[in-house]
Amino acid sequence: MPEMLDAIDRRILKALQRNGRMSNVELANEVGLSPSPCLRRVKLLEENGVIDQYVAVLNGQKLGLGLTVFARIWFKTQDAETTNQFAETVRKYPEVAECYLTTGECDAIMRIVTTDLHAYWRFQSDYLMRIPSVQSVKTDVPMETIKRSFELPLG
Repeated sequence: MPEMLDAIDRRILKALQRNGRMSNVELANEVGLSPSPCLRRVKLLEENGVIDQYVAVLNGQKLGLGLTVFARIWFKTQDAETTNQFAETVRKYPEVAECYLTTGECDAIMRIVTTDLHAYWRFQSDYLMRIPSVQSVKTDVPMETIKRSFELPLG
Protein backbone atom coordinates (compact mmCIF):
# COMPACT_ATOMS: atom_id res chain seq x y z
CA MET A 1 0.00 0.00 0.00
CA PRO A 2 2.72 2.60 0.77
CA GLU A 3 3.92 2.57 -2.84
CA MET A 4 0.35 3.42 -3.89
CA LEU A 5 0.31 6.67 -1.91
CA ASP A 6 0.97 9.74 -3.99
CA ALA A 7 2.09 13.18 -2.80
CA ILE A 8 -1.50 14.35 -2.24
CA ASP A 9 -2.34 11.28 -0.14
CA ARG A 10 0.76 11.98 1.97
CA ARG A 11 -0.26 15.63 2.43
CA ILE A 12 -3.73 14.49 3.50
CA LEU A 13 -2.26 12.05 6.01
CA LYS A 14 0.18 14.61 7.40
CA ALA A 15 -2.61 17.16 7.85
CA LEU A 16 -4.93 14.67 9.54
CA GLN A 17 -2.16 13.52 11.88
CA ARG A 18 -1.78 17.12 13.06
CA ASN A 19 -5.53 17.74 13.32
CA GLY A 20 -7.96 14.88 12.85
CA ARG A 21 -10.90 17.19 13.54
CA MET A 22 -10.38 19.51 10.59
CA SER A 23 -13.32 19.72 8.25
CA ASN A 24 -13.11 18.29 4.77
CA VAL A 25 -13.18 21.83 3.36
CA GLU A 26 -10.22 22.87 5.55
CA LEU A 27 -8.36 19.71 4.59
CA ALA A 28 -9.07 20.20 0.89
CA ASN A 29 -7.77 23.77 1.07
CA GLU A 30 -4.63 22.68 2.87
CA VAL A 31 -3.75 19.95 0.37
CA GLY A 32 -4.80 21.83 -2.77
CA LEU A 33 -7.90 19.87 -3.80
CA SER A 34 -11.56 20.66 -4.09
CA PRO A 35 -13.71 19.11 -1.32
CA SER A 36 -15.25 16.22 -3.31
CA PRO A 37 -11.99 14.63 -4.53
CA CYS A 38 -10.44 15.23 -1.12
CA LEU A 39 -13.29 13.39 0.62
CA ARG A 40 -13.03 10.51 -1.88
CA ARG A 41 -9.32 10.17 -1.12
CA VAL A 42 -9.89 10.22 2.65
CA LYS A 43 -12.61 7.56 2.34
CA LEU A 44 -10.29 5.41 0.23
CA LEU A 45 -7.48 5.80 2.80
CA GLU A 46 -9.94 4.73 5.52
CA GLU A 47 -11.28 1.76 3.50
CA ASN A 48 -7.73 0.56 2.76
CA GLY A 49 -6.83 0.72 6.45
CA VAL A 50 -4.19 3.41 6.00
CA ILE A 51 -6.25 5.57 8.37
CA ASP A 52 -6.87 3.15 11.20
CA GLN A 53 -8.98 5.32 13.52
CA TYR A 54 -9.60 8.81 14.82
CA VAL A 55 -9.02 9.53 18.50
CA ALA A 56 -8.88 12.38 21.00
CA VAL A 57 -5.50 12.68 22.72
CA LEU A 58 -6.18 13.37 26.38
CA ASN A 59 -4.05 15.24 28.91
CA GLY A 60 -3.35 12.67 31.62
CA GLN A 61 -2.15 15.30 34.10
CA LYS A 62 -5.47 17.13 33.96
CA LEU A 63 -7.32 13.86 34.46
CA GLY A 64 -5.35 12.86 37.52
CA LEU A 65 -3.30 10.30 35.56
CA GLY A 66 0.02 12.05 35.89
CA LEU A 67 2.40 9.11 36.05
CA THR A 68 3.69 7.22 33.04
CA VAL A 69 6.12 4.35 33.59
CA PHE A 70 7.77 1.86 31.29
CA ALA A 71 7.82 -1.73 32.49
CA ARG A 72 10.17 -4.33 31.06
CA ILE A 73 8.77 -7.84 31.40
CA TRP A 74 10.57 -11.18 31.44
CA PHE A 75 8.59 -14.39 30.85
CA LYS A 76 9.13 -17.72 32.60
CA THR A 77 9.22 -19.40 29.18
CA GLN A 78 8.93 -18.09 25.65
CA ASP A 79 6.54 -20.53 24.01
CA ALA A 80 3.46 -19.50 22.05
CA GLU A 81 1.06 -20.43 24.84
CA THR A 82 2.92 -18.20 27.33
CA THR A 83 3.02 -15.29 24.92
CA ASN A 84 -0.65 -15.62 23.97
CA GLN A 85 -1.78 -15.90 27.59
CA PHE A 86 0.26 -12.82 28.51
CA ALA A 87 -1.15 -10.82 25.60
CA GLU A 88 -4.73 -11.83 26.36
CA THR A 89 -4.36 -10.82 30.01
CA VAL A 90 -2.59 -7.52 29.40
CA ARG A 91 -5.21 -6.35 26.88
CA LYS A 92 -7.74 -6.29 29.74
CA TYR A 93 -5.81 -3.74 31.83
CA PRO A 94 -6.76 -0.12 31.05
CA GLU A 95 -3.58 1.10 32.77
CA VAL A 96 -1.53 -0.48 29.98
CA ALA A 97 -1.51 2.13 27.23
CA GLU A 98 0.92 0.24 24.99
CA CYS A 99 2.53 -3.18 25.08
CA TYR A 100 5.08 -4.67 22.69
CA LEU A 101 6.67 -8.10 22.52
CA THR A 102 10.37 -7.54 22.00
CA THR A 103 13.64 -9.17 21.08
CA GLY A 104 16.71 -8.45 23.13
CA GLU A 105 17.09 -8.26 26.88
CA CYS A 106 13.43 -8.50 27.92
CA ASP A 107 10.38 -10.22 26.43
CA ALA A 108 7.91 -7.32 26.51
CA ILE A 109 7.84 -3.59 27.11
CA MET A 110 4.76 -1.70 28.18
CA ARG A 111 3.81 1.90 28.82
CA ILE A 112 1.60 2.15 31.87
CA VAL A 113 -0.38 5.23 32.89
CA THR A 114 -1.68 5.71 36.41
CA THR A 115 -2.26 8.31 39.12
CA ASP A 116 0.99 8.08 41.05
CA LEU A 117 3.86 5.82 42.05
CA HIS A 118 1.90 4.10 44.81
CA ALA A 119 -0.93 3.27 42.39
CA TYR A 120 1.61 1.83 39.95
CA TRP A 121 3.20 -0.25 42.71
CA ARG A 122 -0.26 -1.66 43.55
CA PHE A 123 -0.91 -2.39 39.87
CA GLN A 124 2.44 -4.15 39.51
CA SER A 125 2.05 -6.28 42.62
CA ASP A 126 -1.69 -7.00 42.28
CA TYR A 127 -1.85 -7.55 38.52
CA LEU A 128 1.42 -7.71 36.57
CA MET A 129 3.25 -10.03 38.93
CA ARG A 130 0.21 -12.31 39.14
CA ILE A 131 0.18 -13.06 35.43
CA PRO A 132 1.31 -16.71 35.40
CA SER A 133 3.77 -16.23 32.53
CA VAL A 134 5.59 -13.27 34.14
CA GLN A 135 8.87 -14.05 35.83
CA SER A 136 9.97 -10.50 36.63
CA VAL A 137 9.23 -6.83 36.01
CA LYS A 138 11.69 -3.95 35.94
CA THR A 139 10.23 -0.45 35.90
CA ASP A 140 11.69 2.71 34.42
CA VAL A 141 10.21 6.02 35.59
CA PRO A 142 10.81 8.88 33.16
CA MET A 143 11.96 12.15 34.70
CA GLU A 144 10.85 14.44 31.88
CA THR A 145 9.08 14.07 28.55
CA ILE A 146 11.32 15.36 25.78
CA LYS A 147 9.09 14.45 22.85
CA ARG A 148 5.66 12.87 22.58
CA SER A 149 4.12 12.49 19.16
CA PHE A 150 1.53 10.36 17.47
CA GLU A 151 2.58 11.38 13.96
CA LEU A 152 4.29 8.87 11.69
CA PRO A 153 7.20 10.18 9.56
CA LEU A 154 5.68 10.25 6.09
CA GLY A 155 8.59 12.00 4.38
